[in-house]
Amino acid sequence: MLVTMKELLQVAYKEKFAVGSFNVSNSELVRAILATAEKKKSPAILQIHPNEIDLVGDEFVSYCKEAAYKAKVPVVIHLDHGESMDDVIRAIRNGYTSVMMDGSHLPYEENVRKTREAVEYAHSVGVSVEGELGTIGDNGNSSEGGSSQILYTDPEQAIDFVERTNVDTLAVAIGTSHGFYPKHLEPKIQIDRLQKIYNNVKVPLVLHGGSDNPDEDIKESTKYGIAKINLSSDMKRAFFNQLRDTLSQKAEDFEPDVLFPEANEAARRVLENKMDLFGSTGKAELYQLSRF
Repeated sequence: MLVTMKELLQVAYKEKFAVGSFNVSNSELVRAILATAEKKKSPAILQIHPNEIDLVGDEFVSYCKEAAYKAKVPVVIHLDHGESMDDVIRAIRNGYTSVMMDGSHLPYEENVRKTREAVEYAHSVGVSVEGELGTIGDNGNSSEGGSSQILYTDPEQAIDFVERTNVDTLAVAIGTSHGFYPKHLEPKIQIDRLQKIYNNVKVPLVLHGGSDNPDEDIKESTKYGIAKINLSSDMKRAFFNQLRDTLSQKAEDFEPDVLFPEANEAARRVLENKMDLFGSTGKAELYQLSRF
């Protein structure tokens, strides 16, 4: 079933678990995510970055919507890191049920203005909005980008941002980065900062850069308002590493039904572990028992 982010995360926030938000840019990843979500009885989020929709085309969203409608668990289709109203409008016209306006690299007042504009437009048609305060790091191996230097979310500023923009969810910068961490850099989530943000604002919080972080930090974060965790690199690494192995072992085969199944299964194993870690396994029934 296709739902909005606000509907999805209000349950996760209350029950203190997080829903995985997984980047998709082909049908194999969509199938892996939704099949795993149904197996684990977990809600799920399909998110598409502007780079990804440019790659696959707007028609790809129709496939995602049909798959989400037919899923036996709650599913959101989300715009990841939209940076302009053009991105937001394109996503809403394509049928996304949630959008992100990422003004985190802008001066604060401009971030507030652009995010509020996106909220006013999206809310008028029943679509949820995620804003971002502070900047996520960039390890240099992800197309999602980020900042070379993390600008941490100010817990006091977060109050003002949420009140003035009316966002449904807030992405916070507490030490994570997109992509995989170099060997010399040890990831460390600032749980103390997250606790202060959680105490100050009363909307679900979002953790970007969910790949390659210590499991104990990820699990701890769900106690303090993190209700959505973005994950791309871990899933894609499993999928494409297995696909490379399969291609080398079956060099004379050219049929997708021969080459893709093992890669799909590798992605599913990662997704199962992440749904368990995030605490979303078995939680789909909470939605079925409510208005769904």
